[in-house]
Amino acid sequence: MTGLRELQRQRVHDAISAAAISLFLERGFDEVPVTEIAAAAGVSKPTLFKYFPTKEDLVLHRFADHEGEAARVVRQRAAGEEPLAALRRHFLDGLARRDPVTGLNDHPEVVAFHRLVFSTPSLAARLFQHISHDEAALADALAESMDDLTAALLAAQVLAAQRVLARRTWRLLADGRPLREVEAEAVRAAERAFALLSAASGEGKTAE
Repeated sequence: MTGLRELQRQRVHDAISAAAISLFLERGFDEVPVTEIAAAAGVSKPTLFKYFPTKEDLVLHRFADHEGEAARVVRQRAAGEEPLAALRRHFLDGLARRDPVTGLNDHPEVVAFHRLVFSTPSLAARLFQHISHDEAALADALAESMDDLTAALLAAQVLAAQRVLARRTWRLLADGRPLREVEAEAVRAAERAFALLSAASGEGKTAE
């Protein structure tokens, strides 16, 4: 019974999300009222807000699977692997999978979705709140193997680098560059970014 109830909740959640994203991509985030989204999904406005507390959540819930991801990567890294090396490996793996969060995905809806987020001030501001939470979580994870200040500085630098890399890659695709070409450039950019982070942090230099 609980399983059926959860399945129904997921169906309603997905219907609301699909309706919202479709309307936002068609007309723009600020041009679509919540009442219209609710009607398109076949639910009431109060029901919509039970699933998505704010209008911004209708878009940014897609990032939920990645919340706290960097901290998990650090804590679950292999024995003997440096934190920054684990984060570099994870980001490169994301590029190889063409995970949308890396910016390296040329599906038209993914490209349009990123444009929606980056071009809508309220969404961009809300996204920074998510990033701030991830930064704090990553700093806590890093502080288990280094001092608090170094951990906080490195966490901020890593997430800023990943954000810059993802947006740069998305823009190349949005400008019409072929995926294979952009993929090679994205990998080179990631390698350079993590090399700079490694040099700045001195990671690995004390191991010998």
